Amino acid sequence: MTAVKKVAIAGSGVAGLATAIQLAKAGVDVDVFESKPELSALGSGITLQGNALRAFGALGVWDDVQAQGYFFEGLTIRAPGPDAPAVAELPEVRTGGPEFPAAGGMYRPDLARILLEHAQAAGARVRFGATVTAVTESVAGIEVEVDGASEGIYDLLVGADGLNSSVRDLIGIETKPQPTGMGIWRSFVSRPAEVEHSELYYGGPVYIAGYTPTGEDTMYAYLVEPAQDRSGLSDEQAVAIMLEESAAYGGPWNSIRADLEAGAHVNYTWFTKHLVPAPWNRGRAVIIGDAAHSCPPTIAQGAAQALEDALVLTELLTRADALDSAVWDEFHARRLPRAQAVVDASVQLGQWQIDHDREADAPGLIFGIARQMAEPA
Repeated sequence: MTAVKKVAIAGSGVAGLATAIQLAKAGVDVDVFESKPELSALGSGITLQGNALRAFGALGVWDDVQAQGYFFEGLTIRAPGPDAPAVAELPEVRTGGPEFPAAGGMYRPDLARILLEHAQAAGARVRFGATVTAVTESVAGIEVEVDGASEGIYDLLVGADGLNSSVRDLIGIETKPQPTGMGIWRSFVSRPAEVEHSELYYGGPVYIAGYTPTGEDTMYAYLVEPAQDRSGLSDEQAVAIMLEESAAYGGPWNSIRADLEAGAHVNYTWFTKHLVPAPWNRGRAVIIGDAAHSCPPTIAQGAAQALEDALVLTELLTRADALDSAVWDEFHARRLPRAQAVVDASVQLGQWQIDHDREADAPGLIFGIARQMAEPA
């Protein structure tokens, strides 16, 4: 028995497709509705901590992820300057357990494709260009409208539709993401042979400069600056800004700048923070992933937390006989404190950079959260 037999999922990101995979594997009838017209072929990289890799193992996608990404141990902290001297070599906690690497990186569209393929192979139906526009709950279940037309009655609607979640609005949750004061430039570039794991530069003209390998020949590079209105810039203007802001960083940044000058794509977003207080559900609708919580990627836990939301939710749904208060009580007890710890720590690390607090114990906070994440959700 499962607590649900038919489920609608809004969103085809990490949280939505992980939920679809687990439910479909358990024999649940699953429809995924994605507002975008297709799976995006654009994007930069994503850093994945060990607890995200553990989640991929539970989903049955780890072999494909491992083959497509680049996984490693350790973290290097460098100082700005032409020589980019390494000032610290930090070991990383294997938060996924001894059978998984400490961390890794991969191209975001590759991860999206792998999850989509596994969801469809498990039996989930995925429709693009389809937005959930209304929900109505009754004794029979929850009626879901997509683009103004009813798709029928479901036992549950999972809102995994991101920062600007439509489902969150439809079910009356008012908490929304707020800017933290930081913005990030990202670019997907070639990997110099000497880059074998993530490296971060603190200080200089931006808060953080860094890069993470994503494959044998690829990596993504990023610069974190004070949040600004960067809308309306041409590709050439965006590249020029990234070139200027990275000029103080040597070492592998010389190779990154060469790729930027050769036409590497650049994108820009603001960091946000929010955590919806319990409950994340309203009756037979629940939000997870970025719809429920967001934070700066200062400890790279965004994907991991979305995956954990999905795995805990589906574990409870597939082992319970009914969708009752016991399911929701356990879900919130297991997810809220963990998400709160990640959001608080991520925001604090960013705020220390904004405040130029050189006395802050960033390594201590990072390792403390890592130890927490090493315990399964």
